[in-house]
Amino acid sequence: MLRDAWAVFAKDLRIEAKTRVGLWQVLPFAVIALVTFAFALGPGKSALSAAAAGMCWVGVAFSSVLVVGRSQGIEREHGVRTAQRLAGIDPAGVFLGKTGAVAVQLAVIEAVLGAGAVGLLGYHVHRLWLLLAASVLATIGLAAVGTIYGALTGAARARETLLPMLVLPIVIPVLIAGVRCWQAASVASGPRFGVWLSVLGAFAVIYVAAGVVLYGQIEEVQ
Repeated sequence: MLRDAWAVFAKDLRIEAKTRVGLWQVLPFAVIALVTFAFALGPGKSALSAAAAGMCWVGVAFSSVLVVGRSQGIEREHGVRTAQRLAGIDPAGVFLGKTGAVAVQLAVIEAVLGAGAVGLLGYHVHRLWLLLAASVLATIGLAAVGTIYGALTGAARARETLLPMLVLPIVIPVLIAGVRCWQAASVASGPRFGVWLSVLGAFAVIYVAAGVVLYGQIEEVQ
């Protein structure tokens, strides 16, 4: 399973490195979304700083839909999914590989948006370890959910609109917990954050486990 996961992971990232869809389309979209939110709030520095965490995570959530759509589009091109079945690749390995590739792309987006929040919105990082821990757990959760629902909607005619309708409501706990952790990371000492990290960790574990167990059945339905 792990060998298959690595092969799928490397394949997806190689394709993205060649096509540069993430670099030229998804990443600019995330940056534009962040700037648009900033303009909507107005020039007040205190308001921008207070809302920086929320704006970043909303941008990540919307970008995740685009990244997942692209990830599943790779499977539909040139009969890749059929070829994987004929080659006997473990569906759990496919899920883990695709989730990992999506997570790497989301991590890049989060890094860029985080830098934009610091440079443009006045967001301050006092507890970097907390910000990184929350980001890692939230990224895994978003990638796992997106990969599962991306596979479920892969054969639907209206998959471009159906995917965000399914994914965005599901990831609301991730957005809330991610924002709370980033807000806690922006102050030297503040409200408790352990429960929010637990939410992110539980969400990631549940959906990764669900994907490993159910991804093969989802592919058979498609």
